[in-house]
Amino acid sequence: MKVLYFAWVRERVGKAEETIDPPASVRTVSDLVQWLVARGEEYANAFASPRTIRAAIDHSHVKSDAAIAGAREIAFFPPMTGG
Repeated sequence: MKVLYFAWVRERVGKAEETIDPPASVRTVSDLVQWLVARGEEYANAFASPRTIRAAIDHSHVKSDAAIAGAREIAFFPPMTGG
């Protein structure tokens, strides 16, 4: 699956996107975040406050307990404000 990172999440991870193949035990967005954090310091820094990060699966906003099975694309981004 493709993972996209936006705004300061992208800056902290150090890349805009990557293709990953998480293990079968990674079933939800929250599981994915935990798996990413274990991959390195840059991910740990990006997801240090996971409650502030929003996620979307295939262009639809989801909560952290959303299942990722079958997802083609998961995006992570900070909360957005209007103006």
